[in-house]
Amino acid sequence: MPRVALATYDPRTEPSKDRDLPVLVRALRDAGAGAEAVHWDDESVDWAAYDLVVIRSTWDYSWRAAEFTAWAEKCGQVTRIANPVDVVRWNADKRYLGDLAAAGVPVVPTRYLASKQNPGETLGVDDLPGDREFVVKPVFGAGARFAARYTPGERETAVAQVARMHAEGLTAMVQPYLTRIDVSGERALQFFGGRLLHASRKRAVLSPGTAYDADKVAHPDLEPWTPTPAELAVAERALAAVPDTPELLYARVDLVDGEDGAPRVMELELVEPNLFLWLHPTSLPVVVDAILDAAAAAAR
Repeated sequence: MPRVALATYDPRTEPSKDRDLPVLVRALRDAGAGAEAVHWDDESVDWAAYDLVVIRSTWDYSWRAAEFTAWAEKCGQVTRIANPVDVVRWNADKRYLGDLAAAGVPVVPTRYLASKQNPGETLGVDDLPGDREFVVKPVFGAGARFAARYTPGERETAVAQVARMHAEGLTAMVQPYLTRIDVSGERALQFFGGRLLHASRKRAVLSPGTAYDADKVAHPDLEPWTPTPAELAVAERALAAVPDTPELLYARVDLVDGEDGAPRVMELELVEPNLFLWLHPTSLPVVVDAILDAAAAAAR
């Protein structure tokens, strides 16, 4: 019987936000696996006791990126972890968008503002877009944490946000706000076991005037979606551009439309993407089979 750990976060006194987790654990057990949901930062866990560790909903990792990466590396030394440690390390930092762009993948244009500038250098209003709306967010982030949408007239507020992020050691990203998202939304194409699993669409997360440190609804008005050939092609190009073409158990490609109407990669989620199995229940057997196959291969 393969032993599988589904790594998640510790919600402490709050209910877990992972609606899929108990369903997935039960389905794996029904299929004959010894499956458990385990907190990734639980120091008492013997990760070597599992044939496979699947990173599922470690949704506090962006606040503790160095600690999380160290855990993944330690875990990967004693058992198989999915996705692989090198992928986790690369994908946890959103500067990977630059790698995708260099590989010819259409992505949302991104500028990075590091926390360590030249001596005496400070960010000014004129360093931010003055001709259009823009977005500021951290390179380590999830669920729209520390993300905000600004108009050119709000650049002073944006400068204050970047200063706050720099004070916390965070590198900021600045992207144009692609206004077509307000009409066509954001599409998430899920892949599992190397195949398209399902797709979803949600409306824009960032509303005008919402503070960067305010709580946000990460997946508003989520609905099933049938990807277009153009969306599928961009998603496959993004996955093909992952360094060293590793074996990916799962992947989610988040797409938005550029000003020309063509899809662009907003994010490539290879660490802990929400699978939305509650919205796509027929995908559950496919996910279970892929996890069991990966666990069996690791056990051999």
